[in-house]
Amino acid sequence: MTATPHRPHDGVFDVAVIGGGIVGAAIARELSGHDVTVALLEARDDVGDGTSKANTAILHTGFDAKPGTLESRLVARGYHLLSAYAKETGIPVEHTGAVLVAWNDEELAALPALREKAEANGYAHCRVVGADEVYDVLPHLGEGALGGLTVPDESIICTWTTNLALATDAQRRGTTILLRHAVTGVDPGDEGGTGAGDGGVTTLRTSAGDVRARWVVNAAGLGADRLDRLFGHDRFTVTPRRGELFVFDKLTRPLVDKIVLPVPTSRGKGVLISPTIYGNVMLGPTAEDLTDRTDTGTSEDGFDFLLTKGERLMPRLLAEEVTASYAGLRAAIDHPDYLIEADPAQRYLLVGGIRSTGLTAGIAIAEHVRTLLEEAGLELPPRGDVPEPPRMPNIGEAAPRPYQDAELIARDPAYGTVVCFCERVTEGEIRDACHAPLPARTPEGLRRRTRAMNGRCQGFFCGAAVAALSAQHQPDDGCGGRPAPCGRPAEHKDNR
Repeated sequence: MTATPHRPHDGVFDVAVIGGGIVGAAIARELSGHDVTVALLEARDDVGDGTSKANTAILHTGFDAKPGTLESRLVARGYHLLSAYAKETGIPVEHTGAVLVAWNDEELAALPALREKAEANGYAHCRVVGADEVYDVLPHLGEGALGGLTVPDESIICTWTTNLALATDAQRRGTTILLRHAVTGVDPGDEGGTGAGDGGVTTLRTSAGDVRARWVVNAAGLGADRLDRLFGHDRFTVTPRRGELFVFDKLTRPLVDKIVLPVPTSRGKGVLISPTIYGNVMLGPTAEDLTDRTDTGTSEDGFDFLLTKGERLMPRLLAEEVTASYAGLRAAIDHPDYLIEADPAQRYLLVGGIRSTGLTAGIAIAEHVRTLLEEAGLELPPRGDVPEPPRMPNIGEAAPRPYQDAELIARDPAYGTVVCFCERVTEGEIRDACHAPLPARTPEGLRRRTRAMNGRCQGFFCGAAVAALSAQHQPDDGCGGRPAPCGRPAEHKDNR
């Protein structure tokens, strides 16, 4: 599928951004706010269908990042940028706050240092509290907590809507979005064309044909190291780290109104309990290094691990119904920080090693990339005609949904016709998702845009009706044919 650029080009884009996740979409949005032509290449048939879709969906303050790192700086700035952008576009956010819970003497002793780390990162609102205060705010927590560290500004956010908003915004600004364009080869030798930089052109060989660009940004996530090697580099290796999670029924939400964090270790932030933007409660993730970069299946060992952790953290939660389980892959690398480097000679920039904090840092990463590209020689003249950002449909529980909006229903009764009863998704929302600038083409794409089939029955009750409705509204997908009806039940659960 393609969108019309904001000005004609000669078959050569000024910049090609590879990777349609949150970071790639944010970079495309940032660059297309300038007078250059931008292509966003995504290997899959939808934006946000890789690592970004299975993020733990926390808007981080950056309180526990390593001070002085690029990650700490970009997460801290990204928190403010994304918070403002969410208000502007309607991305669902809930400011729940978080409590980091210490369960033994060693963890308790580490809390003052974590508060000092937060202050070194510019966040001065953490407090070390005793066990009584921990249980005052988390009365259903398991026995044995010794104390905690409060982080009042940690929040939950809709990672799905964030990705879609950034990509839609980039498209509105003129970015050409090329789906099903997996990069299989790179030819940097074509020196034809004129324009940005020194006029050299890189040809990207993709599964859907060649794409030519004067500059290339690698934001390919799990595939970033392989793409980096196509440019002749050997500077890092991605290890897919699987994180499995449980999603509990909405009836559990009264048990958890804050994010419950563990004391972090060298392997990550550990298992957390968090409310979700959709009214559920989430437990996870695990952290298992794999070799298969496509293995997003759940496992018996992962389930056992989560059940054991959950029994310690909040036994009452384990007595409730699990609505879904899913797994995501994080792009862990053998490097202690974000790896963002420009190669002016190749007109190439790498964005690698972006951990789960990339959700929060994405817009700040895009700013940083823009600065590096300008320093490397890419001219980015400002535009005076940048369109307003999109206003996104609300799929969160904190604000009214279409089925609750009497005025909206009076204008269009389709918003009063509920199709997915578990999640209260209406006919109007499914129609809109199929006709959006970046439309839903698959069952998972429809889930991420509407929550349809995302509830207790996982599409068992509503799947046929959703399939029939989506089939009525599926336009040609612009990628060489009509997509399959969006309403087919998914082959595996990958939702919140």
